[in-house]
Amino acid sequence: MNLEYSAEYQDFRAQVRHFLAEHWSGEDAARQPDPDGMAAFAGAVPLDERATAFRLKAIERGYLYRHVPRRYGGGEQPSDPLKATIIAEEFRRARAPYEMVGQGPSMLVPTLLEHGTEAQKQRFIPGTLLGKIRWCQGYSEPGAGSDLAALRTRAVLDGDSWVVNGQKIWTSSARESDWMFALVRSEPEKPKHDGISYLLIDMRTSGIEVRPLRQMTGDADFNEVFFDNVRVPAENLVGQRGQGWLVSRSTLKHERALIGGSQLTRRTFDGLVMLARALVVHGRPAIQDPVVRSRLAELEARLLANEYQGYRLLTLSARGEEPGLAGLVMKLASTTLGHDIAKLAMDVIGDRALLAPGEPNAPAMGMFGTAYMWSLGVLIAGGTANIQRNIIAERGLGLPRDARK
Repeated sequence: MNLEYSAEYQDFRAQVRHFLAEHWSGEDAARQPDPDGMAAFAGAVPLDERATAFRLKAIERGYLYRHVPRRYGGGEQPSDPLKATIIAEEFRRARAPYEMVGQGPSMLVPTLLEHGTEAQKQRFIPGTLLGKIRWCQGYSEPGAGSDLAALRTRAVLDGDSWVVNGQKIWTSSARESDWMFALVRSEPEKPKHDGISYLLIDMRTSGIEVRPLRQMTGDADFNEVFFDNVRVPAENLVGQRGQGWLVSRSTLKHERALIGGSQLTRRTFDGLVMLARALVVHGRPAIQDPVVRSRLAELEARLLANEYQGYRLLTLSARGEEPGLAGLVMKLASTTLGHDIAKLAMDVIGDRALLAPGEPNAPAMGMFGTAYMWSLGVLIAGGTANIQRNIIAERGLGLPRDARK
């Protein structure tokens, strides 16, 4: 296996480094949050004018949003996964602002490029790429989680508006968002997958109520959203009426890709190793315990497999080949691994894991307790682990479908 880049790509890396050295100083980097931190992963990094100005220069050079046409505010470059990887590596090394992370840039923008009208692309994509328009996802409902097609939020066409009534749940960042992309039932008489439409809803519209949901972490990152005769312009329909399920599959594909990376998992594992070296259990560092060492070795083996799977997918993409089953595995492998890493940290810490983040005696400032609780939610986001296993088994391996009552 040769992981070296060719001379052509080494030259390209040098060009990216020169651009960064010219436009992003060490002082700029010192003010930026950790590019691999949880805030960056969750898209919670605040906007600032300096970062926005830099992103505009990087877009102009063709380094950011390479898949987005220039007329919609993107860099518009030929598809080249190796160049895209080099750009990401060098921007991370320089702690320079990269593409915005979040449901808008990472999930909605590719969906609009595939299914949106020209007016929708012009209106929403440029501001979303720069973080000026913030989005939340209106998919899950109290009775429609893993079985998303069972959703019941209704949308009735009344003149030139859709009138929406119903409820969404587990909606991340709903209180901070400007807009929601939502699935609604527009043809209740049709089979459940065929009567769904995909709407863009202004969160400032009269009749919308957002209620925070308090989590076991103590935070309220999720929300309930209620719709009471909310009027949505008919022009905000994405794709064809009743074809929202087809549109939503594009969004879910990009959501799973967003969740499935291994960079944050690597950071968490490295932190676990540091914890095991520093924490004294039964009179010796935890890392000297043979059971802990065995579990660490197993986790690192899985992590390395995940990282090399990433290289495999990159190679397939560079060749223009479809990943097939291999692409389905990444989200499942990354999220289950992240949960198991956090679980070992909790086992090593023991009773002290009950201390709240920030308490003076909390090991690692309580970060692993939060990581463990978050890992349970990430296992569910974008499709539960069991649903992912069914998809891999049935669609990827051709195994018989699960017995369903």
